[in-house]
Amino acid sequence: MSESLNVSSEVLALAERLKAHHWRLATAESCTGGLIAAHCTALSGSSDWFERGFVTYSNEAKTEMLGVDAALIAAHGAVSEPVARAMAEGALARSRADIAVAVTGIAGPTGGSAEKPVGTVWLAWALRRGIVHTELLHLPGDRAAVRESTVAHALAGVRLRATPL
Repeated sequence: MSESLNVSSEVLALAERLKAHHWRLATAESCTGGLIAAHCTALSGSSDWFERGFVTYSNEAKTEMLGVDAALIAAHGAVSEPVARAMAEGALARSRADIAVAVTGIAGPTGGSAEKPVGTVWLAWALRRGIVHTELLHLPGDRAAVRESTVAHALAGVRLRATPL
């Protein structure tokens, strides 16, 4: 099964989970450039559960749109756990969503370093009840593969975490 088919089935499962709990999703995307939101909104009826998406590719956008402290980016880099966490929290704070997912990474083929090679991606999921989960991925493949794998992982993570207490 291709990654695109996995994402499509994941979106269907995610939609059912969010609708069952009357939850809404917000996304904060850097390296995926809006692909998570695009996959969500490709499904008819997604306005029932998809609240909004932020594409914050530049550091300035992360600061202006999501409230990520510029000092945090300067201290840790845009591709870091603290920035992913702040992005998810910012998306939640600036939306009416119940859960937010944020991704920031290096899709390549340029931009990597010894400390953060191409394929390094940080994800964060923030829930309205104050819980934040983060995860670091080291994904193989070219730019398209890194971005699609990030989308699939982000959506699967939302579905896993979209469980009311």
